[in-house]
Amino acid sequence: MDAKLEALIASLGHSFRDPQLVEVALTHRSGAFESKHNRRSRHLAHNERLEFLGDAVLALTVAELLFLRFPEAPEGELTRLRAALVNEATLAAVATRLGVGPALRLGRGEDRSGGRLKPSLLADALEALFAAVYLDAGVEAAKTVIVRLLGPVVDTLSISSIPSLDAKTRAQEIVQARFNLTPTYEVVGFVGPDHDRVWSVTMIVGETKLAEGRGRTKKAAEQDAARSGMTRLEAGWAPNTQEPGRTSEV
Repeated sequence: MDAKLEALIASLGHSFRDPQLVEVALTHRSGAFESKHNRRSRHLAHNERLEFLGDAVLALTVAELLFLRFPEAPEGELTRLRAALVNEATLAAVATRLGVGPALRLGRGEDRSGGRLKPSLLADALEALFAAVYLDAGVEAAKTVIVRLLGPVVDTLSISSIPSLDAKTRAQEIVQARFNLTPTYEVVGFVGPDHDRVWSVTMIVGETKLAEGRGRTKKAAEQDAARSGMTRLEAGWAPNTQEPGRTSEV
């Protein structure tokens, strides 16, 4: 194990029984692709599945943390607090302090384009690390790590100081209030190489496509779709309805 990886594990504060989980958590798709085609290197799995799991573990932990820290806050305020805490910028800042960037396993193109400093890659790797702890030692160990890292950020939050809702959260509140449904987001495609990719995402309400969005990351594309969706919602859109001469899909 190299020094950068050892330093990161020490900062994370968890002693892994299976260090390979950390290696996978830190491996970007570009690094996995190059290792697969390099006979001299060991093939590495990339971290996208771990990111998916880590996102769920993080959501549960943060929801519980905010519920306990703000006992008088109603649901809407808790949602705003969560949006202020669990976002790309905050997670990337925590990942930077941990030393995630130097330990990332990237392809040469991604590395040359500044991948070790990209907030999206840092945030995704941090979520994957949370999943690695969860798989290595269970939910309580993962929650302990998350609370230790994000607890100081929570201490800086107050209901009066948090920013306005992000587009996805606001769109979800509108859709749930009007239609008793929760919007979902589906990736419909992407263009460009790993280091310069643009994602396309569709926002769906019920069984109806409401809007599409694009962005440099999946999360940015979802926010763009949500903003477009809110424009249509404010114009009176409803699921499974059609305007004259038009279908209900975008």
